[in-house]
Amino acid sequence: MNGEKDLGTLLKSMKPQHNPGDYVFCTTKSTDGFNLNEIEMFFREDEGFTLIIKKEIADRLQLDYSVVMSWITLTVHSSLEAVGLTAAFSKALSENGISCNVVAAYYHDHIFVNKKDIEKAIEALKKLSE
Repeated sequence: MNGEKDLGTLLKSMKPQHNPGDYVFCTTKSTDGFNLNEIEMFFREDEGFTLIIKKEIADRLQLDYSVVMSWITLTVHSSLEAVGLTAAFSKALSENGISCNVVAAYYHDHIFVNKKDIEKAIEALKKLSE
């Protein structure tokens, strides 16, 4: 099942969706003892594992984090070989003073923005898709 590669089609059909909840990025040396069902995403780096989890889980586990984020999913099934989508939406967000952290998964692109910027971010992404 291949995703969409055409940038114009991707932009017109990206349909940003705000996933409810507050999310944080944390780091740990090991994932031992973690319930994988509570981890939204994780990535291994040389320094340790980066975990993206709900804020209340991080608080319960007493994990440090620096910023509370909102999660936006672009619901279009983008190809892993698509060119320009990340550049287009990150530019649109940047022009609106919004920092973003992006995770590309198999089916969708996921954008994490500061919680205070969620409404402005959704608006900027919807405008980009017009």
